[in-house]
Amino acid sequence: MIILSAPSGAGKTSLARAIVQSRPSTVISISHTTRDRRAGEVNGQDYFFIDDSTFQDMIARNEFLEYAEVFGRYYGTSRLQAENRQDDGMDVILDIDWQGARKVRHLIPDALSIFILPPSLEILRVRLLQRGRDSDDVIEARMKKAISEMSHYSEYDCVIVNREFSESLKELERLLDGASPSIKTTEIDIEKLVFIEKTVRL
Repeated sequence: MIILSAPSGAGKTSLARAIVQSRPSTVISISHTTRDRRAGEVNGQDYFFIDDSTFQDMIARNEFLEYAEVFGRYYGTSRLQAENRQDDGMDVILDIDWQGARKVRHLIPDALSIFILPPSLEILRVRLLQRGRDSDDVIEARMKKAISEMSHYSEYDCVIVNREFSESLKELERLLDGASPSIKTTEIDIEKLVFIEKTVRL
């Protein structure tokens, strides 16, 4: 089991999708969510889109490895889906936040946990703006949430600072192959990352 976490816009989902293209034995667990489907998203491929009542029923039946509420919508990882893929001999990537990661690590102590950091908050803001799918208010909410999320990076086994996508992908491949991390959590200057660095390269 491989846990990937990051603030929105740091590149976590893109890295996960790229890694499964190069590793046939690796799959991304498809989460259940109560949020609305965006243009181009496919049910059962991007997410399992369900209503609040169905989600609450799944919680009551203890069907989630983890779940969380994010911006008023629920997201959860199906226990049965993840375990079935593992039984098929697949490495399963969980694209989840720090709250979910904490729950999964408690249930599966040998899961590999990796946190993706942006080079700076200013660069993260630019990436969110370039996606062009959120309002200014939503972007500001995501930026505030990012600071809180990034404070949990030290709970993870490994950290990748996503400066260049191709290099970050190579580092992720190394970690999945069992290599030691190039950057230890103790080497990250989170104060600089969040509050000082202002250089933005477009």
